[in-house]
Amino acid sequence: MSTVRLTTAQALLRYMINQKVRVGGEAVPLFAGVWAIFGHGNVAGLGEALYPLREQLPTFRGHNEQAMAHAAIAYAKASRRKRVMAVTSSIGPGATNMVTAAAVAHVNRLPVLFLPGDVFASRRPDPVLQQVEDFGDPTVTANDCFRPVSRYWDRITRPEQLLVTLPRAMAVLTDPADCGPVTLALCQDVQAEAYDFPEGFFREKVWEQRRVRPDEGELARAANILRQAEKPLIVAGGGVLYSEADGLLADFATRHGFPVAETQAGKGVLPWDHRQNVGSIGVTGSSAANALSAEADVILAAGTRLQDFTSGSRALFGNPGRRIIQLNVTVFDSHKHQAEPLVADAREGLAALDAALGDYEASSDWRDRTSRQIGDWNQAADAVLAASDTALPSDAQVIGAVNRSVDDNAVVVCAAGGLPGELHKLWRTPQVGGYHLEYGYSCMGYEIAGGIGVKMAQPDREVVVMVGDGSYLMLNAEIATSIMLGQKLILVILDNRGFGCITRLQTSCGREPFNNLLKDALHNELPAIDFRKNAESLGATAEKVSSLAELEAAMARARASDRTYAIVIDTDPMIATEAGGAWWDVAVAEVSESEGVRAARRTYETERARQRLGD
Repeated sequence: MSTVRLTTAQALLRYMINQKVRVGGEAVPLFAGVWAIFGHGNVAGLGEALYPLREQLPTFRGHNEQAMAHAAIAYAKASRRKRVMAVTSSIGPGATNMVTAAAVAHVNRLPVLFLPGDVFASRRPDPVLQQVEDFGDPTVTANDCFRPVSRYWDRITRPEQLLVTLPRAMAVLTDPADCGPVTLALCQDVQAEAYDFPEGFFREKVWEQRRVRPDEGELARAANILRQAEKPLIVAGGGVLYSEADGLLADFATRHGFPVAETQAGKGVLPWDHRQNVGSIGVTGSSAANALSAEADVILAAGTRLQDFTSGSRALFGNPGRRIIQLNVTVFDSHKHQAEPLVADAREGLAALDAALGDYEASSDWRDRTSRQIGDWNQAADAVLAASDTALPSDAQVIGAVNRSVDDNAVVVCAAGGLPGELHKLWRTPQVGGYHLEYGYSCMGYEIAGGIGVKMAQPDREVVVMVGDGSYLMLNAEIATSIMLGQKLILVILDNRGFGCITRLQTSCGREPFNNLLKDALHNELPAIDFRKNAESLGATAEKVSSLAELEAAMARARASDRTYAIVIDTDPMIATEAGGAWWDVAVAEVSESEGVRAARRTYETERARQRLGD
């Protein structure tokens, strides 16, 4: 057996370079690059090994470890989980900065490879700088924080461990059911330690997308339930996009007369004006989708885990006899909500159901009701999206102005605050993939870094990042990264002077505004934050506008620019779109001195009685 002598870090990277994936019939590198902030836990090991490979495996430098990981996650999402990136940090705070991002990837079932530095396996210099010590267990380090938010986790304490762990790690990163973050904690002395690795270990490997076909029994049961449906509804999630089933879904829905409601991850699976697209569903749903959901007798949930925002905290599907079919590649998700499981790849599952249903169509009354609901919703959406001369525009009006200002191929990126709810309802996506929201973890600070990842994955599309002032202040340094890498973004920064959506939630629960808007928080004086100057200081071209008309004019300048362009606009923190929406279970205090809270509790108990937990 021939061998090659390499350090652990060198062997890791050589293995990564030889992992390929088939995209559009062509074998391309699985790893598009490595994001790195170097420190004493990785600079002399992994950093040294990356340098000679920088042409084959590009190394990108960010300004915050969490943000680098957000960019890698967004890249994987925009690539429909076909390609991935790795992220490396030093030991200590650099590593724990990435834990939040690992949770983002875990919740959203997105692949990313985390390579944090770790302590010395030899324990010769113990404790080392930035080491977190467990008084009763010397094997515990800060990187154990990654365990609950990783789909696969290992600590590399010997070079030869790579021979076993790397194939397992790649299998997780490329598997449609187990897909998620992988963490390989790299002891810093082991990174530099050499070993005689078998040359055969580095043979090129092409990973093919596994397409799980449905079990015959599950398929027959699901098809039988659907054939009996008078008011069927499809809930389309991100799994439909990842399996590239969007075209099949459009044909299936049209042929059988199924209205299609979209989750946050599934929005954009159909063009917004497709005749079966009833829009967003759930807490941030359209009136069309939610009205039909309340009546539907069979719900085909395709590629979604039906989290609380989608299901209206299990109160949305109101038909007493309703049945749910969970078409999902993951067994764990397929049994949720007492559903009839159909474990399969979304594309394979829809194709099999299509064949099994034959010439079945939903009732003409249901198809007519779907059309009327879509028309009514579009009228309501037009009204809130329209420009007006109000002193402070609403989020919806800003969304309308931005949406009118971009081409059909644009991708909107957002993550947290009030904007995701308004975007889910109101953003009109003409092309598949034009909507990129991180709302599984709803992570503030994802937006700008995520925009970079999207732009790297889809360089020919215009990327528009919409971000509130709260999220912007949390993680804005990656504006500088976008300039460094030449990844042009258009940033629309909505300044409502605090956390507007949580203020609205707080007041809806009966309490006076407290500690969310800047003016309602403890302060000696209110800060005069100049977001335009801040963005300029990080390298962007920036301007502040004072009206919706000025915003649309600024969008034209931003689109013509060759560099990241930031537009700032003040907005009203208390206006949200009233049309659509569904109840969300946010527990209200059972005992309070406030009559407002007591009244909110009475309403809460009434709404909670509609939840369906065991049927």
